[in-house]
Amino acid sequence: MVERKRILITGAAGFLGSHLCDRFIKEGYSVVAMDNLITGQLKNIEHLFKLENFEFYHHDVSKFIHVPGELDYILHFASPASPIDYLKIPIQTLKVGSLGIHNCLGLAKAKNARVLIASTSEVYGDPTVHPQTEDYWGNVNPVGPRGVYDEAKRFQEAMTMAYHNFHGVETRIVRIFNTYGPKMRLNDGRVLPAFIGQALRGEDLTIFGDGSQTRSFCYVDDLVEGIYRLLHSDYAYPVNIGNPDEISIGDFAEEIIKLTGTNQKVIYKDLPVDDPKQRQPDITKAREILNWGPTIDRAEGLKRTYAYFKSLTEEELNDTNHYNFDKYIIR
Repeated sequence: MVERKRILITGAAGFLGSHLCDRFIKEGYSVVAMDNLITGQLKNIEHLFKLENFEFYHHDVSKFIHVPGELDYILHFASPASPIDYLKIPIQTLKVGSLGIHNCLGLAKAKNARVLIASTSEVYGDPTVHPQTEDYWGNVNPVGPRGVYDEAKRFQEAMTMAYHNFHGVETRIVRIFNTYGPKMRLNDGRVLPAFIGQALRGEDLTIFGDGSQTRSFCYVDDLVEGIYRLLHSDYAYPVNIGNPDEISIGDFAEEIIKLTGTNQKVIYKDLPVDDPKQRQPDITKAREILNWGPTIDRAEGLKRTYAYFKSLTEEELNDTNHYNFDKYIIR
């Protein structure tokens, strides 16, 4: 009998973490899921609780992590990822990107496990290079409102490489560009669920800025495939995973209106401070090293995502604060 590989996934009840739990269960791994449920939702992984090769730890990775037994891999995906979240809990965001990664790397060293960390296109800030390549160092304001997230991720990358170079820990770094799909929270402040939520509730679609800023949207199944390949590669440095099909926010709003069959207007508000004007990944490295590229185009991905959101109850559509921040806010 072949012994199952065992993997720890932090942030397991979140959007990406829950999809990764599903993928590694499907691949035959024993999955140890960890989440403090500050923004994650148990409903994303509750279907896995009945499985003998699935465990759940309700724990904050910013505190010491103890997982008994052997571990082969660690995926560190614990972090607020939307502007509404990290602006409301800035201290917790910085802690999970500093103390949290330190704890995960220390555990990896102790268990002789390979670590893959979730970084982000936000390390590039408001880029002056387009599209963004992994060797671009970024244009980030460390003291602006977005700095708590951007710098947490940049520090996380630096700490990871320090453990790789000094301690010889096997590390992988994925820089994730805008990703979407089922299990996203409608009201987390990101553009795609915000537009669909507004359309489903009969509200006007809100664009911040003039709509000329761009984003590149990757369907979650494609992203998970890229992460899976990166984890099993022998490449230790950052790799962009995203869909380079770039679109302006104004054009994207029109796509959502057409998709949902609504007749809402588009209204414009001031662009938030330091909001990036352009986002488009250069995925040359992912294609060459991982033989990876996106396979699901935006039309198909949006169709699947809209079907998921349409299945939500009215209470879920209007829920803007179902998670408990107050327990974790340090004032």
